[in-house]
Amino acid sequence: MRHILVTGAAGFIGFHLCRRLLQRGDRVVGVDNLNDYYDPRLKRDRLAQLENADEFRFFRLDLADRAATAELFGGHRFDTVIHLAAQAGVRYSLKNPHAYVDSNLVGFVNVLEGCRHTGVGHLVYASSSSVYGANKRVPFSEHHNVDHPVSLYAATKKANELMAHTYSHLYGLPTTGLRFFTVYGPWGRPDMALYLFTEAIFAGRPIRVFNHGDMKRDFTYIDDIIEGVVRVADRIPQPNPAWDGFDPDPATSAAPYRIYNIGNNRPVHLMHLIETLERCIGRTAEKQFLPMQPGDVPETYADVSALQRDVGFRPATPIEVGVARFVEWYRQYHGV
Repeated sequence: MRHILVTGAAGFIGFHLCRRLLQRGDRVVGVDNLNDYYDPRLKRDRLAQLENADEFRFFRLDLADRAATAELFGGHRFDTVIHLAAQAGVRYSLKNPHAYVDSNLVGFVNVLEGCRHTGVGHLVYASSSSVYGANKRVPFSEHHNVDHPVSLYAATKKANELMAHTYSHLYGLPTTGLRFFTVYGPWGRPDMALYLFTEAIFAGRPIRVFNHGDMKRDFTYIDDIIEGVVRVADRIPQPNPAWDGFDPDPATSAAPYRIYNIGNNRPVHLMHLIETLERCIGRTAEKQFLPMQPGDVPETYADVSALQRDVGFRPATPIEVGVARFVEWYRQYHGV
């Protein structure tokens, strides 16, 4: 039985991850600040699915609070920390940049310090496909340079990777960053396209389709994501003996540090997603076509060959199956 800390435990990915870890027999401590970026009721309802488990403990905690975070780490000895808590969303970062600094930078250094001072064996943390920013070459590879973010959210996630490398180099803390690509599925986030579209269609409102629908996303079903996260958490990164400072590989290091893409490796056109959703709901959406939003990108596409090679990650859920499962959950949860 392993003792694992999951931050952001009331979030979409965090909830599913906690449930999976508990099912396999781990002891799990979950933390979340239950903020109101989206309806906290959904977060509390997720937590309610976990709280009957004997090996689950939850703490309401803001990781930007240095003293409270230090107390959390001081009171436990975690084998692994899976850090998913963050202020998410590209568009919200245009309106409320300070939330990203507090959560994604201050909160992250507090987690790094907690891991460093208590001998955590492996820190796995959420990065994002957003770090690829202005990159045009697809599929996106971890071995590509990612120095041109186009949103503050992306910049904070790139900063997390840099901060993690520093702690891996200075203190030997094994760290693995996961660049998530558009995760969707039951219990998903209400600020993401699939949820927003579903909500609008059932309410008879038009859906907002950015870049006039000319967008692709590497939509990745939640069960596939969780399988990948668990496999990565069980694999402690090792220094790369072939790493060369004259030709540095951004994905590895001479320190125990690793970056992986975790996505479907199969981009879906936005209009195909909408058509699939319309079939699952049985209604045609009224569409409001709009220009590209600032900070957004036209396409994401993950090269996941490294994750396949190292942990056997193979996403297996077609978009038609995943969307149908989401709609089924949405109907049940909202009583539609």
